[in-house]
Amino acid sequence: MKIGILGAGLIARKMAETVNGMDGVILGAVASRDEAKARAFAEEFSAEKYYGSYEELAADEDIDLIYVATPHSHHYEHARLCLNAGRNVLCEKAFTANFQQAKELIDLAESKGLYIGEAIWTRYLPMRFTLDEIIASGVIGEISSLTANLGYSIAHVERFRKPELAGGALLDLGVYTINFALMAFGSDIEEITSSCSKNEYGVDTHNTVVFDYTDGRTAILHSNMNSNTDLKGIIYGSKGRIEFENINNCEGINVLLNDGTVTRYETPKQITGFEYEVEASLKTIRQGKTECEQMPHSEILRVMKIMDDLRAEWGIKYPFEEN
Repeated sequence: MKIGILGAGLIARKMAETVNGMDGVILGAVASRDEAKARAFAEEFSAEKYYGSYEELAADEDIDLIYVATPHSHHYEHARLCLNAGRNVLCEKAFTANFQQAKELIDLAESKGLYIGEAIWTRYLPMRFTLDEIIASGVIGEISSLTANLGYSIAHVERFRKPELAGGALLDLGVYTINFALMAFGSDIEEITSSCSKNEYGVDTHNTVVFDYTDGRTAILHSNMNSNTDLKGIIYGSKGRIEFENINNCEGINVLLNDGTVTRYETPKQITGFEYEVEASLKTIRQGKTECEQMPHSEILRVMKIMDDLRAEWGIKYPFEEN
């Protein structure tokens, strides 16, 4: 099956490396608004074709799946272009800038019988399912809370700073902490409280979000684009804790019990980690389905609604949302 990549930036390069390392998949085409950039990308990663416009890629009937790798401020526009041209879509996170955009894309895909998924890779990684098994085993006893944080010193990068690019820590980093909580504790949330700090452009530079669950469990989430953090997700139980190293791309899981026992789970060897979302997407397409089980449409919409509500509480609205 042939993959097309819409965009030729850093994340697109990672996907190209991934596809080239996989069996049964071909890098069919790449598109950039800059044809010379697309040509150089195609030459470097041995893509069969290159295009100087996104419209040309969307129109290529040889392509089985288009990976949208542009900034999330443009995901709606570019994914919609591909769907309207009859292409299946794997869209980089955050899926869109807001819930309404996400709902429109999903409705469009379903009406056309096309696949659309979110490339939130942590939902597809094998260690996500290892974590599920550890929690289900009851080894750490009665679970009461979790903490998750993700932070990098990236506030100087334009696409993180500017509201017109849907900037801020929430959509780029907070999306991972929210997904971690939903994967570990589910979605039966009674109340969400939060706070944030903003930069001079009015987007959040760091935030703290607390999920209070109906069963009494609590998830405390922190994302930060000003500072490097330890990137850990930690789940606390009456008999010990689970430490998930790097919630952005698991580097291993440690189970530390109160009696001093430590059990280590190593991350399987991978190409880049992106291969799992590609495999899941292609499997879903072969089955003729419009959504994959690892990140169903309902969960995409749930995360977007949570982030919309948080931004509303913080008074953050992107310029393109004014109409």
